[in-house]
Amino acid sequence: MIDVLNPTQPDPVATHTAAAAHPPFASLHADRIDAACRRACEAIAPAWPLDSAIAVNPHWSRIGMPVRRVAARMAVLAGIHVFPPRDRQAQAWAEGRITAADLWQALQQLHDTELTPEACVAALARTLPVQPLPLLIDVLDNDPQRHTRLAWRQAITHQVSQTCAAWFDQHQADWQPARKQGLYAFWRETLQHDHGIGLLMGLPHIGRSIDALPPTAREAEHWVIERLGLPPAVWADYLESVLLTVNGWASWCAYLGWQARLAGREDPHLRELLAIRLAWGALLLDCKDDLAARQAFATVQREWSHAPEVLAQAEQALRADEVWQLALELGYQRGLAASLTCGRASPPAASVPAPEVQAAFCIDVRSEPLRRALEAACPGMQTLGVAGFFGLPLAYTPLGTAAQRPQLPGLLAPAVVVGDVLVPADAREAAAAAQLQRQAEQARQHRFALGDQWHAASRWPGAAFSFVEAAGLGYLGRLGRWLRPGVQDRARDDLDGLPARYRSVCRPQLLGLDDEARVALAARVLQSMGLMRGLAPLVLLVGHGSQSANNAHAAALDCGACCGQTGEVNARSLAQLLNDAAVRAGLKTQGIEVPASTVFVAALHNTATDEIEGFDLDRLSPDARGRWGRLQPVFEAAADQVRRERAPRLGLDPKATADVLHRQLRRRANDGAQTRPEWGLAGNAAFVIAPRHRSQGVDLGGRAFLHDYDATQDPQGEWLTQLMTAPMLVTHWINWQYHASTCDPVRLGSGNKLLHNVVGGTLGVFEGNGGDLRIGLSRQSLHDGQRWVHEPLRLTVVIDAPQAAIDAVIEDHAVVRDLLANGWLHLWRFEGPTLQRLAEGRWQRLA
Repeated sequence: MIDVLNPTQPDPVATHTAAAAHPPFASLHADRIDAACRRACEAIAPAWPLDSAIAVNPHWSRIGMPVRRVAARMAVLAGIHVFPPRDRQAQAWAEGRITAADLWQALQQLHDTELTPEACVAALARTLPVQPLPLLIDVLDNDPQRHTRLAWRQAITHQVSQTCAAWFDQHQADWQPARKQGLYAFWRETLQHDHGIGLLMGLPHIGRSIDALPPTAREAEHWVIERLGLPPAVWADYLESVLLTVNGWASWCAYLGWQARLAGREDPHLRELLAIRLAWGALLLDCKDDLAARQAFATVQREWSHAPEVLAQAEQALRADEVWQLALELGYQRGLAASLTCGRASPPAASVPAPEVQAAFCIDVRSEPLRRALEAACPGMQTLGVAGFFGLPLAYTPLGTAAQRPQLPGLLAPAVVVGDVLVPADAREAAAAAQLQRQAEQARQHRFALGDQWHAASRWPGAAFSFVEAAGLGYLGRLGRWLRPGVQDRARDDLDGLPARYRSVCRPQLLGLDDEARVALAARVLQSMGLMRGLAPLVLLVGHGSQSANNAHAAALDCGACCGQTGEVNARSLAQLLNDAAVRAGLKTQGIEVPASTVFVAALHNTATDEIEGFDLDRLSPDARGRWGRLQPVFEAAADQVRRERAPRLGLDPKATADVLHRQLRRRANDGAQTRPEWGLAGNAAFVIAPRHRSQGVDLGGRAFLHDYDATQDPQGEWLTQLMTAPMLVTHWINWQYHASTCDPVRLGSGNKLLHNVVGGTLGVFEGNGGDLRIGLSRQSLHDGQRWVHEPLRLTVVIDAPQAAIDAVIEDHAVVRDLLANGWLHLWRFEGPTLQRLAEGRWQRLA
């Protein structure tokens, strides 16, 4: 056995003595080691839990580097693909999706004078010549019989993953660990009682070495780095490579750190996870003889001493891949430019009649086909694109609970609380509302308590067989619904456990705001939506949500701007706020006149079935209710048009009758065996920030985010700044989650949905019974079984604003500057009837 603990010995494999002490690590370049650990941890992007899933660019923490450099680092440090695989690019080339003109233009834009089109085509036939650098656990796994057992890397990932699942689970398991000492201490204690891991790894006597583990996370970090003997310049890279072996759990820990920073705190879990993975190296060293340890150290030191050169070579090797990525995008951009430049360059004439109805939709790409269809079916309707949380930084507390659920983008922290209040439709019944509220809360809490007792009874150890025998027949109904899915309406999950008699009057409302704060919030929202004047008699606030059954990733199909929830709570809260007479009076003092005839109505677009559902209709005046009623045929006609557009991609007949097609989509939404209830945001490729007239009547194929913006109403560029630093970043996150999950579905996607097992109730999923926590999108969300539905294109952002205003935002915000300078997205702007693109800091007319 070698000495894994005493770094004062000059020989890294000196004989271990029982008396060896753990020296203070302050003398062992503590500051430099700590800085390297911090840098490695900062490279990991967060991953949100299942019940509040939002899309995230997994390379978000690396946007300060050019895309090709990040691609090289991911290939060398973890074997991860950032660019589309070469075989798929070869298929796009063979099918004509990428043309010779696209390839030539890509070479010209990248100023690569050494590569030729012929060399790029030849590269597609070759495997990428980049191999990951080895870690200590890889070179130690040199047993001649290693092919007859689980590889050490796999076994370690499985063991660490199971430990994390037990530690972070606070919802699923009945028996919870003591969490006083921290994750590292829990892992160390767990390993002392795990007698199976040694057999899996072919190390039956590993238990004798567990006591040799460093006792604290910080000592584990410092011991391993000191012993490895690597140049300090590569410490952070090596540590990042270590974390990427458990990237799923590292991303979860990064999420905990993200949330802690929003609350002004720090979270230690990511550093402790890093220490656990490093400590495994110390443990395996103690299991090897001196010669094997010396050889392992020599190999790691030799390979990693050349890490800078290897990374530089990988970056060079990926030049052709960068060209093909851009060529794929140019093919799409050519069609996008043609569509946008055929629209109206100037706003409609003042003589155009005022709209009868205005409908504000989320910028989500699934809103684009419905907006287009509604405008065609009802010329008197004006649609707008806004952020799906409607500018309300909410945390929602459902009736009778103490929970607080964020309803805003993950970049932000909630600042306003919304709670359910029972409000009768008839104002004369308001006096009884308080008593009704108490009754409803008690009834719901009673039902929740009964449900908890029922579930607890099914989980007693003694009930494993008796419960199944007694309750098995009760599941026949559920089985029948799976075998023959129905056409039920979308479930209202926020009303679970609430008796039916209370549901129609249970309404989310803003809490804890005085009149001044309510008026200020309403003014800010109306300004951001461009609705400070010219309001129609009926203004629809249309959030969106999906509908699916037995879907662990259901929240990923809901509104990302609402933190993976539907937009119902935000839309209803805002409608109630803007219909309030006191708020309208306050708005008038600020120069915002809301006509007495204007009524705001909350609605929801079901993106699985393309139905539009209205809320709180019982509180509308007869006139407003009549207007809503007259819109129903318009909704039906528009929804039917969108369903027919979507049908081919879902394997349905677009020529079926309206009723048949509608029922088919409803059955898909209620089918617990359906892995593709809808395609979500697959295909997203562009974000247009401009007045609606720039894109009205243009078929953008459900691939573009659309946000209304009128530069003439924003002379100081304040709203442009918000749009480029919030919605643009959110759409970038969505775009790159789809991009990453498509380019590397094994490492950055969540794999096969049929094999998913939920971890910890909401933490994430395993593919099968173990391995790393899986992040990103499932294969079924991107692939229809025969072809990839999503094309991995970087987002093209198109803005209608003065050049100086856009340049000012870029200059003042480093994040925006990094995204553009390093090639993470494309930026265009309208210049009259033409388009310009930003290239290397200069605006050029689009060819």
